[in-house]
Amino acid sequence: MEKQQKGFVQYIVQGSLVTQIIIGLIAGILLAWLLPSTAQSADLLGSLFVSALKAVAPVLVWILVMSSIANHKKGQKTSIRPILLLYLIGTFGAAVVAVIGSTLFPSTLILVTNDAKISPPDNIVEVMRGILLNVVVNPIDAILKGNYVGILAWSIGLGIALRHAKESTKSLVQDLAEAVTQIVRVVIRLAPIGIFGLVASTIATTGFEALLGYARLLAVLLGCMIIVALVVNPLIVYWTIRRNPYPLVFACLRESGVTAFFTRSSAANIPVNMAMCRRMNLNEDTYSVSIPLGATINMAGAAVTITVLTLAAVNTLDMTVGLPTAILLSVVAVIGACGSSGVAGGSLLLIPLACSIFGISNEIAMQVVAVGFIIGVLQDSAETGLNSSTDVLFTAAVCQAEDARLNADQLAQR
Repeated sequence: MEKQQKGFVQYIVQGSLVTQIIIGLIAGILLAWLLPSTAQSADLLGSLFVSALKAVAPVLVWILVMSSIANHKKGQKTSIRPILLLYLIGTFGAAVVAVIGSTLFPSTLILVTNDAKISPPDNIVEVMRGILLNVVVNPIDAILKGNYVGILAWSIGLGIALRHAKESTKSLVQDLAEAVTQIVRVVIRLAPIGIFGLVASTIATTGFEALLGYARLLAVLLGCMIIVALVVNPLIVYWTIRRNPYPLVFACLRESGVTAFFTRSSAANIPVNMAMCRRMNLNEDTYSVSIPLGATINMAGAAVTITVLTLAAVNTLDMTVGLPTAILLSVVAVIGACGSSGVAGGSLLLIPLACSIFGISNEIAMQVVAVGFIIGVLQDSAETGLNSSTDVLFTAAVCQAEDARLNADQLAQR
């Protein structure tokens, strides 16, 4: 009996996290199906897990980025620029796919009123202004509110300043980063329990009845995201690593996308992505910066959401969309997606910005936002899964391409 208990504990601590998450997922569905009243109370487990992720993520980003820059040695390659390029290409490609998908399968909306008081940005200038203001906020306020633009700005600044500090100070910062990482690993191991609670409570409370009225719109949204995940992203990765991209694509979707699907927060999924990069033996100097940066600006799923819902509103109002306008919409979707917050439903607030291109009033645009919240059970989950898994995918692709190039150079020198 004692050996069986030890074996069970060892499996919980060291077993396959993906397998455990699948078990938690199935258990959550069964509980919601068989005991819906009990399943609703399981929301506490999901809320605790998501809250724990959101609590550790800002501290993790701040400490790891600062430590990575402070302890960076001259001559070390970080490959941040190529990753940024892939982020932009991937997000723009997602917007283009959304335009094509909405053109081939046009959707219309039953516009509803929305009483929620939401203040979306009015134009691109306001989005950029918000980003710049987030850069210069108080660092404690940035950590408390999960403002990752501000956290990145302060961690990069402190990291650069600490490069001139004593070695003992740098060592202390490194030890602090290791300590935070250990805490994060404990939180991640709780993912199966958290996802069990999230799935059980969501299905028991919401169900899928609200989605039936918008099945076509949801199908276009999910279809575009699937095409981005399984066609556009693999093409970008193949262009980067010059070999079959699908093993890496599926690994990222399985290990990062599944967790992000249920947490519905790119920011909360940062610790999961960090852990995956560590298991893949990627360059820590690279992923400690690119992963939190990706959670802020790499928003392919958000670009799809903004574009598809905006064009659905355009179709509802019988407006025509020419090629120049479609290109402009794609650019605006990219800028808006980069400015969306890394929390559940963050991309929906940028829809009025895209609608303004077509002269759609803010009142109508806010009704489109309301529709987005109605289908958000699946839309936002799929969007976050695509966003977050792509952060790891592009980071891994660039790191692997860099390693392959270095190995080729070493062989050539022999």
